[in-house]
Amino acid sequence: MKAVILVAGYATRLYPLTKDTPKPLLSVGGKPIIDYIVEQINRIDAVDEIFVVSNHKFASHFNKWAESKNNIKNITVLDDGTSTEETRRGAIGDIFYTITEKNIDDDMVIIAGDNLFTYDLKENYDYFVSKGDDCVCVKQFDDPEMIKQLGVVLLDEDNKIIDFEEKPENPKSNKASFATYFYKKETVPLFKTYLEEGNKPDAPGNFLAWLYKRKPVYAYVMNGECYDIGTHKALREVREIFGE
Repeated sequence: MKAVILVAGYATRLYPLTKDTPKPLLSVGGKPIIDYIVEQINRIDAVDEIFVVSNHKFASHFNKWAESKNNIKNITVLDDGTSTEETRRGAIGDIFYTITEKNIDDDMVIIAGDNLFTYDLKENYDYFVSKGDDCVCVKQFDDPEMIKQLGVVLLDEDNKIIDFEEKPENPKSNKASFATYFYKKETVPLFKTYLEEGNKPDAPGNFLAWLYKRKPVYAYVMNGECYDIGTHKALREVREIFGE
């Protein structure tokens, strides 16, 4: 299995903090956000390589970070060649770029590099193996207003996705997806199909919304939290939670 961490965004809402430092390298609880992710990935024995896909502006920052990770699985930083918000490839574009550049023909786990989560990724992986199909991480929300800001999934009795809607005005369920995806080897070529059809290359949830209509995708319902650190307020709150 190959792991891909998506870190090619510019996080302009966090300026000036992220003007010269990529968001995944901001400190929370005394260490970079991305450290929490790779520590979780490192517990999955099936993963033999981690690809960190960055934009050109911050690739050197991630290379320097990766050099310090001697006790972590083999980490390769990929520079996607883009330097501005206007020229970025988008998350799905970066996933396909990684697949192509590294000739990936294997199961994959794909994680957004700015999501700080407390659930057990190894448990998520075990669920993926037990289902034998693609899998996305979801969380149950009790706040109906909060879930309107997320990608809402409707599940059948076996936790298979039967409906997906981004930021719905009238949510069909109380479960929302987060950017942690486990994909089977046979799903990997479908990223090319998705893009060749002219679909949007940005948010990774767009691929999920396309995929579940074509093959089974199951939901791992997390027992924990996932923090999307997109604003100064969100960063302050997460730092308080983690004691910084």
